[in-house]
This record gives sequence, C-alpha cells and structure tokens, in this order.
Amino acid sequence: MFDVKRNQEETNQAVRCVELMEFYRQRDATIGYCAQIAGMSNEEFIKCLGRNQVSIFHYEDKEEFLEELINA
Repeated sequence: MFDVKRNQEETNQAVRCVELMEFYRQRDATIGYCAQIAGMSNEEFIKCLGRNQVSIFHYEDKEEFLEELINA
C-alpha cells in the first residue's frame, strides 16, 4: 500500500481499519472491540465503516429490521 499523501502511521491505521472492517462485516467482532484494536474511538471506527460502505446494522431479513424499527 503506497500512498505519498500518508505517513507511515496513517498507512498503518488504514491497513488496520481495512482488516478490522472485514472482521466486523463477518460478525467476528464488535464495533467496540475493532475500534480498540485499531486505536480509534467507536465513533472514528464507525466513520471508517461508513467511508467504506459497511453498514453498522445487521439484519437477517426485512421482518427483523421492521421489528427493530418498531421497537426503537
């Protein structure tokens, strides 16, 4: 991963974020755990997910989503 606009720490952070996004996407870890490993706040990790079009919501089907929406 070569990017002349990033320093080494920024590049390391980006790589960690990509790896942890995959863990989160596969439901292998929580947002809080991924954020902690990445050295980010929960909010920063959520923003990282958003920049990469990874939803923080996990619903198996439409009915589960609607039930959650009604209970909110």
